[in-house]
Amino acid sequence: MATGEHLDPTDEINLETVKSRAVRGVVVLTGRTFILSIISLVATAFLTVFLEPAEFGVFWIVSAIVNFLAYFSDVGLAAALIQKKETPRDADLKTTFTVQQILVLVLLLVLFFATPFLTRVYNLSFEGKLLLYALGISLFFSSLKTIPSTLLERRLEFGKLVIPQVLENLVYNLVAVYLAFRGFGILSFAVAVLARGLVGLITIYILQPWIPGIAFSKESLKRLLSYGIPYQANSLLAAIKDDGLTAVLGGILGAGGLGFLGWAQKWAYTPLRLFMDHVTKVTFPAFARMQDVKSDLERSVTRSIFFICFLVFPSVVGLLILAPILINIVPRYEKWAPALIPLALISINTVFAAVTTQLTNLLNSIGKIKTTFKLMVMWTTLAWLLVPALAIKYGVNGAAAGYALVGVSSVVAIYVARRFVSFSLLESAGRPLAATLVMAMALLIARSFLPVTFLSVWVLIFLGAVIYGISVYLIVGVSIVSDVRKSIRSLFSK
Repeated sequence: MATGEHLDPTDEINLETVKSRAVRGVVVLTGRTFILSIISLVATAFLTVFLEPAEFGVFWIVSAIVNFLAYFSDVGLAAALIQKKETPRDADLKTTFTVQQILVLVLLLVLFFATPFLTRVYNLSFEGKLLLYALGISLFFSSLKTIPSTLLERRLEFGKLVIPQVLENLVYNLVAVYLAFRGFGILSFAVAVLARGLVGLITIYILQPWIPGIAFSKESLKRLLSYGIPYQANSLLAAIKDDGLTAVLGGILGAGGLGFLGWAQKWAYTPLRLFMDHVTKVTFPAFARMQDVKSDLERSVTRSIFFICFLVFPSVVGLLILAPILINIVPRYEKWAPALIPLALISINTVFAAVTTQLTNLLNSIGKIKTTFKLMVMWTTLAWLLVPALAIKYGVNGAAAGYALVGVSSVVAIYVARRFVSFSLLESAGRPLAATLVMAMALLIARSFLPVTFLSVWVLIFLGAVIYGISVYLIVGVSIVSDVRKSIRSLFSK
């Protein structure tokens, strides 16, 4: 066996460490999201005062261009390193680093030579071109962080991983707001982007030292690409399914209809962004580390899905019950009333995604990437067949119904995943669903007796939390209390 390779997936960190770090990682990443959301919200409020809408528009256009190019800066090699059962060799790390730098440099050349064309098409000013170059340089900085970030993720050290993310966000927003206040306009974003990239790059190398090196191993690249290319293909299909479909729907529904659909999607998917994304980020390396220990993997999958459903299910139902009240009492918000039905329909997709996203994450982590690809092909095909057709016939509500039907098709993913890992669907999703239904019935009855006021909203939120908490305790048992205590202890442990 070559030096540095281990067939035991727990050689880097033992199984108990994987479990404890996974719990702590979920808690830490959830806290990070709330912190970053607050920072971004405050900064955006100031920026909307200091900058003109056209300046924001230039930033969004230029960011979209660079983000599109960034997709091609990776061929799934980082994900392959994280999923890799054996400890990555130095050749694996340096080959990944070398290939990624080559890809990024090629993209930067493409960006440079395409600048005149982009300037004409989007009527970019000199400041807009500087922003374009600044975002390109930030892409280069981001690529330099790949290996240290990957090493931290393999060891599930998310406590360290969030530090550069918080610092990047804080520096970016402080610099952008200050320069916008001083009248720098679009240049505020350009300088802020460069400052963010430098701070993140320096911080990650302090937390996870690694000496960059240039190397190329055909053997390493072949092994990593066997996983990386299907992984990246899944990302491409997801982009086609979501962003590509949105572009088509814009032509069918018009700007107004797409606005209603976008509003419904934003709020329906918010619980997933708040609670699910952190879990999948942590459990991908965690499941990969325990992929040969089936009993522990089954329990971990069951409990991770339970955690997601425990938070997502009541959030979605609570939002659906409160939304009609909020639309009536929030000033100038009644214009979104036509989006209530689409919100309810798309929420069906959210409920299924709370279960199946973690299952595709599981399949990816145990190396069943081709199975995930087939599922993604199914979802993309269904989305492109159902959503536009229903949108043409029934408008915004039809498009939303199409998304709901695509969500229901996720039962196929549940069936497929259970062939590989025998997780408990009743324990993971059935119990939080039952508690959520009890809460929903109670809130619907209470809402019928309450006036349409802000006070009623707070009463319903409090009542829902209490009823849901009691229902979960009665259905799940005292283990829910011990899980909460474990999460708190993990957060403050070293």
